[in-house]
Parts: sequence; C-alpha cells; structure tokens
Amino acid sequence: MAEIRFAGYGGQGIIRSGIIVGKAASIFDNKHGTMSQSFGPEARGGACSSQLVVSDSKVLYPYITVADILVAMSQAGYDKFESELGDTGMLIFDEDLVKPKSARSRIRNFAIPATRFAEQLGKKIVANVVILGFFTAVTDVVSYDAMKKAIPDSVPEKAVDLNMKAFERGYNYGLELMKKQKDPQ
Repeated sequence: MAEIRFAGYGGQGIIRSGIIVGKAASIFDNKHGTMSQSFGPEARGGACSSQLVVSDSKVLYPYITVADILVAMSQAGYDKFESELGDTGMLIFDEDLVKPKSARSRIRNFAIPATRFAEQLGKKIVANVVILGFFTAVTDVVSYDAMKKAIPDSVPEKAVDLNMKAFERGYNYGLELMKKQKDPQ
C-alpha cells in the first residue's frame, strides 16, 4: 500500500495529479485506490492538496495516516504537509519552487525542475505532468504503461500531445537520476 500526498497551490494541477495516478492505478494497473482533495476558498493560487491511497487489495481506510510519498509543488504545500511524511518516506519536489528544510536522514529526496521543464516545453501549466512522469520513474506505485493510458483520458484533447511530451520529459529525467544513483560514475 502507498499513501501519497500531492501538495501545491490551486492552478498547478494538484487535484488532477491525484486523479491521474488514481486512474492509472485503479483502471490500468488493476489496483485499488481512493482519492480525496482539499483546497482553500481562493481556488486558483490558494493552497490545495490531494491525497491518494493505492493498494493491491481493497482500501479499508481512504485517508492518509502517514504519507509514504509527498509530492510538493509549492513551498507552502511542503511546509504544511512535510510533517505527515513518514520517517522512511519519499519527498518528490519541484527544485525551483521548494526548498526542503528538514534533514531527516531516512527520507529519500528526489528533486526535479518540473516547472522549468514545462516552461521549456512552452506551457508552465504542464509542470504537474512533468512531475507525474518523474513520480512514475522513481516510485513503483503505477506502471509507465498505465500512466501513458491515464493521461490522455484526463486532459483536454487539444493538450494531449503536450502533456505526453511533459510526461516523457519527467519520466526520462527520473530514469537518468535513478541510473546515476545506481552507478554514480
């Protein structure tokens, strides 16, 4: 089972990220998942998060108790939810927007310049999909194939190509990072 929190601000696709991963897990990887969301009254620009529980068996409690993975796309999101990350959890964050303060030794930190990559692709709005590609490469929550099927069903038709490029950019960056960690030379 994996308990995952996506955190950022409204307009970054935080809620959609939870939906996409949940869809990939539940529909295409034949796992079980539940997702809930929260956002401030400000909507765009205000704090928001989605929490997702993914399991190979039925999910008996749909809320996060201790996050295994925190995906932080804003400093405020990181600051608010870092404390719920388990002592052996994984932190995935946009390195240009989040500066982790904690140095808990057993937490695995994975940084990606997701917003920068999205801007290079021409649309900052796909930063969440860049980070989803990265998430797919560095975790074993959902498969690459499941994500490639879930994304087109979850974004506007006119934006499918751009989102798939964003996913591939993040995924390939994650693969490169994992390869460097295994073979640091």
